[in-house]
Amino acid sequence: MIQWQKSSYSGGGDGDECVELAHHDSTLLLRESDDPDRILSVSPHTLAALLSRIRTGASWNG
Repeated sequence: MIQWQKSSYSGGGDGDECVELAHHDSTLLLRESDDPDRILSVSPHTLAALLSRIRTGASWNG
């Protein structure tokens, strides 16, 4: 069974304005609580690279 964890930056409570994260095998799973059937599956390395580029404002064109 997958254990979902809500982001501390989400709306809070039991509402449907939350980003949720889970770990399954060697991948990370992300979803929005208002659309729980749509799940993004990424490697930890890929998610770390994405977050790093977002934080630094790096170009997406290479």
